[in-house]
Amino acid sequence: MSVIYTITPELRVKFREPFGLLVKGTVDQTMSKMYEIKNQNPPKIISVGDVVTKNLQNYNIPPDLTVIDNQSMRNKVQLSIHTGNNVIKVKNPQGTITKEAVEAIKNSLKNREQTHIVVDGEEDLLTLIAVLYAPENSVVVYGQPDEGIVLVKVSLEKKTEASKFLKEMKKRSKS
Repeated sequence: MSVIYTITPELRVKFREPFGLLVKGTVDQTMSKMYEIKNQNPPKIISVGDVVTKNLQNYNIPPDLTVIDNQSMRNKVQLSIHTGNNVIKVKNPQGTITKEAVEAIKNSLKNREQTHIVVDGEEDLLTLIAVLYAPENSVVVYGQPDEGIVLVKVSLEKKTEASKFLKEMKKRSKS
């Protein structure tokens, strides 16, 4: 496993703010917004996080790519959200981004199969990688605890913003 980025204390504060559009509300309300998005036929729908992924599955909005870590708010959860055969396991310690996680997301976004990436560690920062490599007009969705969901419409501007965050993270030597 080679860690290529590590979050800094300054960025940890910035990451508490939504990276996209915060949709506040109940699960019914937030999934109603996801139905609207699904009906716009984005190239890809990518979910990052266990609870948002479970909700999408329960509301019959299957993401093209899911990234989960079997945790919610640092508590272990076991969600049965793996449909299909394309399950990839990667290591990605808390507060980092590993090369294997980046490669798994990049490769998964290239294929047409629904893919599930199960992270041993933490998946939160992988939202940046999903935005960076997803086709434009795709939607990356993640949960904002006790508030709702955050929708990131992938655009050149969002890709540039994700790239800027990565440049601000501490680069680590590949080991």
